Amino acid sequence: MHADGGSMAVGYVASGGQVAYYAAPSLPAPWPYAVGALPPAADYFQDRAEAARLRQVLAGGGTTVLQSPGTVPAGATPGGALVGGVLAGMGGVGKTQLAAHYARTTWEAGELDVRVWVTATDRASIVASYAYAAYQLLATDTDDPELAAQEFLAWLEPTPGRPACRWLIVLDDVTDPADLNKLWPPTGPTGRVLVTTRRKDAALIGRHRHLVEVGLFTVTEAIDYLTRVLADHGRTEPIDQLTALAHDLGRLPLALAQAAAYLVDAGLSCAAYRTLLADRATTLAAVSPDTLPDGQTHTVAAAWDLSVDRADTLRPAGLARPMLQLAAFLDPNGIPQDVLTSVPVLIHLGRDRASDHTAATGKVAQALRALHRLNLRRHRGGDHPISTDEAVGALRALHRLSLITHTPDTPHQAVRVHQLIQRAMRDRLAPDQYNQLARTAAGALTAAWPSIDRDTQLAHALWANTDALTHNAQNALWQPDAHDVLFRAARSLRESGQASTAGTRYQHIADTAHQLLGPNHSDTLYARHELARCLGEAGDAAGAAAAYEQLLADRERVRGLDPGTLVARADLARWRREAGDAAGATTVLEQVLADATQMLGPHHDTPLGIRITLAQWRGEAGDVAGAVAAFEQLLADTLLVLGPNQPGILMCRAELARWRGEAGDAAGAVTALEQVLAEAMQLVGPGSAVTLGCRHFLARWRGEAGDVAGAVAGFEELLEHNVRVLGPHHPGTLMARRDLAHWQRARESADDR
Repeated sequence: MHADGGSMAVGYVASGGQVAYYAAPSLPAPWPYAVGALPPAADYFQDRAEAARLRQVLAGGGTTVLQSPGTVPAGATPGGALVGGVLAGMGGVGKTQLAAHYARTTWEAGELDVRVWVTATDRASIVASYAYAAYQLLATDTDDPELAAQEFLAWLEPTPGRPACRWLIVLDDVTDPADLNKLWPPTGPTGRVLVTTRRKDAALIGRHRHLVEVGLFTVTEAIDYLTRVLADHGRTEPIDQLTALAHDLGRLPLALAQAAAYLVDAGLSCAAYRTLLADRATTLAAVSPDTLPDGQTHTVAAAWDLSVDRADTLRPAGLARPMLQLAAFLDPNGIPQDVLTSVPVLIHLGRDRASDHTAATGKVAQALRALHRLNLRRHRGGDHPISTDEAVGALRALHRLSLITHTPDTPHQAVRVHQLIQRAMRDRLAPDQYNQLARTAAGALTAAWPSIDRDTQLAHALWANTDALTHNAQNALWQPDAHDVLFRAARSLRESGQASTAGTRYQHIADTAHQLLGPNHSDTLYARHELARCLGEAGDAAGAAAAYEQLLADRERVRGLDPGTLVARADLARWRREAGDAAGATTVLEQVLADATQMLGPHHDTPLGIRITLAQWRGEAGDVAGAVAAFEQLLADTLLVLGPNQPGILMCRAELARWRGEAGDAAGAVTALEQVLAEAMQLVGPGSAVTLGCRHFLARWRGEAGDVAGAVAGFEELLEHNVRVLGPHHPGTLMARRDLAHWQRARESADDR
């Protein structure tokens, strides 16, 4: 260690466990004086918003821990009381460069008498740096470094009669807040302290210390950085490629610097580099330059290793790494907390901890193995080796090390992870471990998915996480067969009214299943069945009927007359009717009902569903009284089988109200449908077919009962929802638009009278 402001000095140095003693100076060094070498300035340094906030907070002296982007702690005004600053953030966001830039510019502006730069990775290094500062500035004997360090801290305290010293101490890369116990510089009007760290522990923040989180480059900063680096090497790239590269690298400053160096060294275009980066067989280490820019010491892939190791030592010990490995397969923009605390995750974490126990030796190993056996017995009995609280504790440990952002107050997007941290974690997995983690993540999503999607925000988060998992999992979700989460996501979309989007998913599942599992596999046949249903619900009745005909030929050849074949025959009849063959469809469906009743019994949900369809068709054919009687009987039978709180019950009640209205009881239909709609909103959510059907029936029967304005308002709301969810050309949307126009004309006629 040496002083920037004078000749190479003698003194006490500790680095990497090496300790050296030098003769004490005869006199204290004169001011201005700098202790410790600043890191070299990065090429193409970006004067970011965080730098401006840092200058503002430290303008009045103090210890700066900037609290959040864009905020200034109370009392941190120019010329105000001392506050302290801590620059916190994940590895690679540029904390050290921001701190060095501040230290360099304030020194050059003549704002400081003493500047001390401390590499604060452990307590010994901090003590050594303080002792060396005491040696230089106080001519203190360093035989006792701890004592010398305390003398230096005492000297920083303002003393009457002594000239005021304007000082800045930078504690760079604090690894453990406990290392600063009794080593925090004192508060005072002329001193400033700046800390950089990956930690977010409460111990770093206090009355005089506030946290500033250093984030990623903005899009503009990232593009400007890449443009300047490449221009200095005679290179230009299209702005759209630079923008896409910034997105691919998550706007992480460290990654952008190393990518730019690789582009120059390898002579690659942005497009070629992005193709290489997108190749799952290519690791992050493989696209790092041989010589790192700006004096960097870690590749992007290695930037977070120490943080993960440290997080794994925090309570609950040993759970942070396996938790981060799971999160690496999911959506970087937000993972629901319930996913990462689900039963499959708890079991996985317990197994991972148990595997660590097997490496122990001696009496401790015996105790750990006994605990492991106990956990396994508990698991077999229905308990879990790891508790939900421990899983949350693992998330908090990762948050404290800036490896994730954990915000429990937003439970549907509680965990965010930078995409390159995810990539780095996946790169290190062996193939078997990779596949096992992917299927564990899939199981976690399935376990967290409610049986009925009532919460639209949660459904969107689960869809996004399934998409991310499918992208990252390669073929792991198809070993030994298609994982349930693939079908669950598609079904959720269909039940929310997005039949076309769901059909696209089912098409992909069917194609992949055909390729990997074969044309006769049950997953292939099931995906084709659901695809045909989505075609019909998206408005293509003829296409649905044709798809069911092809499917039935294959099902009957492979499976014979099993329940799945019966359902396919019933659905084929439905879509033939929608395509115009009402009489033929009724004949087919009545035969299917007889076969289903004989095979499954009269109270199975398959024959009950067929009876609902036949009752609807009876009413639509003109037999209103027959429809009412059929639905009254169906409601009694369905209640017996399903119980009161099921979508099938709501459908029966809505249809019964509809046909009672057709029989002349419009007011009774309105009352019944209002109740059914309220329950449907709670039970199946606003986007389900049952809810949309209730809305349509209710709007119509309000008009028929004389409430024309209520009918118009109801159809306006229904049309807006259908356009947003189903699309402008869906049959349900067209029907809502037609009925809205009818009741608008009725309102105009009433107004004219």
